[in-house]
Amino acid sequence: MSQPGAVGRRPTLEAVAALAGVGRGTVSRVINGSPSVSERARAAVESAIAELGYVPNRAARSLVTSRTDSIALVIPEPETRLFAEPYFSDIIRGVSGVLADTDMQLLLTLIRTSHERQRLAQYLTAHRVDGVLMVSVHEDDPLPDLLDRIEMPAVLSGRRSDLESVSYVDADNVAGARSAVRHLLRRGCRAIATVAGPPDMYVARCRLDGYRQALAEEGLEHSDDLVATGDFTEDSGRAAMRALLERRPDVDGVFAASDVMAAGALLVLRESGRSVPDDVALVGFEDSVVARHTDPPLTSVRQPTEEMGRTMARLLLDEISEPGRLRRQVVLPTELVRRQSA
Repeated sequence: MSQPGAVGRRPTLEAVAALAGVGRGTVSRVINGSPSVSERARAAVESAIAELGYVPNRAARSLVTSRTDSIALVIPEPETRLFAEPYFSDIIRGVSGVLADTDMQLLLTLIRTSHERQRLAQYLTAHRVDGVLMVSVHEDDPLPDLLDRIEMPAVLSGRRSDLESVSYVDADNVAGARSAVRHLLRRGCRAIATVAGPPDMYVARCRLDGYRQALAEEGLEHSDDLVATGDFTEDSGRAAMRALLERRPDVDGVFAASDVMAAGALLVLRESGRSVPDDVALVGFEDSVVARHTDPPLTSVRQPTEEMGRTMARLLLDEISEPGRLRRQVVLPTELVRRQSA
């Protein structure tokens, strides 16, 4: 039986929609890889595409829609952190897994200098990509506000504050930190210190809040001399732990706001002659590959980092395929994973 567009002409988007019994917008969303399509509709569209031999005219679509079929993943950190911290690779793996089923190209962009930031701003203002995913967001970073002003679809990993205006995917950092400190309290620890993250990052402030809340629940006042700040690197974890031991040699429990900082703290505890967990119990955050390869293995708060990357990519594809849709905020749960360090 002859189908519309099957003889003498290139099959059209409208012909695919008619054969599949769906609207033109649904066909467009299927072609663009949007997850906001029912499996039944997706199957009908894919069957119609196969039967008609429809091939999207990417060049024509680009002229009409200004689409580039590319997404920028922006990480405002040096490459040393990108390769040293499993968090970034897990996010990239999650994002790539979703985009692998679409025609979207992923462009990885590091921002290390003000010049690179300015150049990226010009690139994005010219709409050289269809959307932006942003990881490791600092409070004073102007890029999310720029993306908002130029109406560029964007999703953040984390957020700048609890009033974030851009779509984001985050973990429940307060609850995760609270569970870590509660665990140390149940072990009998009373002089519990924390290696906190940088105060200009909302994620670090949330984990510090969770630490303080857990102490308050037990009627313990948090003490400034039990708090040291790092920047999520191993070196900063070492420096923070040295400062804590100098101020409070009686410390018997430590909550580090990342596994990488916890690994640094662990080395200093060992150098100081403290046994982990007998003298000092230690808990990290993220449950990354680092946690399973320390000696002893690290008790850690698991955040679903790869799932965060997948969710970010799905939200961004939705924003790209449906311009003007409401911004969305997703907070994923955390879980304490117990190992020998605590």
